[in-house]
Amino acid sequence: MSEMADAIRALSAEKGIDESSIRQTIERMILAAYQKSFGKGYDNCIVKFADDMSDVNVYARKTVVDGVYDPVIEIELEEAQKLAPEAVIHDTLDIPLDPKRDFERGAVSVGKQEAHKDLNENSSKKLLDEYKEKLGQIIIGYYQREHKGNIYVELGKVEGVLPVKYQSPREVYEKNDRIRALIKDVKKVPSGIQVVLSRTDENFVKSILELEVPEIQDNTIVVKSISREPGYRTKIAVASNKIDVDPVGACVGLKGVRIQNVIRELEGEKIDVLRYDEDPHVFIKNALSPAEVKHVVIKDAEKREALAVVSDENFSIAIGKQGLNVRLANRLCNWSIDVKTEAMVTDEDLVENDTRRAAEELFGGSENESYEEILTVAQLPGVDQRVAEILKEAGYDDIEVFVSSYESGALNGLDDVTKEQLDEVYSIINENVEFEDEEEPQQTADSAEEDSEEEYFCPECGEKITPDMTRCPKCGVEFSFEEE
Repeated sequence: MSEMADAIRALSAEKGIDESSIRQTIERMILAAYQKSFGKGYDNCIVKFADDMSDVNVYARKTVVDGVYDPVIEIELEEAQKLAPEAVIHDTLDIPLDPKRDFERGAVSVGKQEAHKDLNENSSKKLLDEYKEKLGQIIIGYYQREHKGNIYVELGKVEGVLPVKYQSPREVYEKNDRIRALIKDVKKVPSGIQVVLSRTDENFVKSILELEVPEIQDNTIVVKSISREPGYRTKIAVASNKIDVDPVGACVGLKGVRIQNVIRELEGEKIDVLRYDEDPHVFIKNALSPAEVKHVVIKDAEKREALAVVSDENFSIAIGKQGLNVRLANRLCNWSIDVKTEAMVTDEDLVENDTRRAAEELFGGSENESYEEILTVAQLPGVDQRVAEILKEAGYDDIEVFVSSYESGALNGLDDVTKEQLDEVYSIINENVEFEDEEEPQQTADSAEEDSEEEYFCPECGEKITPDMTRCPKCGVEFSFEEE
């Protein structure tokens, strides 16, 4: 195998670039050298590789003409026939070139520059894709140098940078120190690829904890949330998918071995591991540890506002230095938590919003209440719709009609419906429907007199008669009514 094939394979292994990409780079390199020698407007350079990549040949594709105007792309018929006797006008021929002889001296340097640029771009793209897949993962590197507070880390193929904003205030590094960090971002810079690292990200703590706690890796324990003030304190809420596994105990480890390894990695930063709970009362109480909370009052569930009541001794512990503890608890629970002592709270503070709303609805909210009007059996909540359909077909879909028919026993012989089903419908109506009596308009004495009909009697026998009669129905006497 030729030196060229060996060189291509070695370059492929070194840069991590496939051989076809290197082949394209060589083609572009030769084309750049060709254009440097003959002019940038010409693209008639043809590069052909041997099947085993052992050799490469360069050609200039020219058109056969009778009278050459541009020798770079044209060849005289007589000259063409010397190379290919069957050539005729307008044919195209690939004329072999010798780069050492036919190319300018500076053209080779141009070709090398183009190849170097192309290889770097391919290598950068590959590394960019490789490290983008590692975003959020832990990587280990070594302290290389520091510039304006930013620490540059040797990661092997690429260089990493640990910006000041992603450094813990506890940490100090010296040359060649081992640094473990989270891959926060990957950027393309003029020199290649730069990997942005972080040791302050909450996911960094989570990843370190996963390395120490196998139960997190196999999903027996789940990290629900993390809040952190880098260099000072971290709170971690954990839950277990198995009843017999204590999530806090598993994370802390026997005699605290597991959590101590995490604390050591964070250079002594304090860590609180606490149990997650779906009940916000319990979760908020746990989140304020190490303070002991007497009770939690949910002030507004929609706005996620709560009050934690603690003893005088635990007040400063619950708040923490410069409000650190309660601030971390707020972020951990995603609630706005107000901490008060028993002496600070009022009776109103101790009333939860749900209780308050219930009281308002019971005593003061009746004016604003609106009720849904239910007219048919099908509208009843929880009713069997098949039964409702049968009642509708039988003409008993109206609520009032159903109730009167049920109470009179008219529904007892209804087909396809059992007595138990009818009883259930009647029970649902009693629970959900309130019948309103229609108020009859009150009449004044004058209007009552006007609306009441005057009574008339037969002058002969005294039988009651009406104005539309002409003969008494009893004695047969004839009479007539005259208007006054």
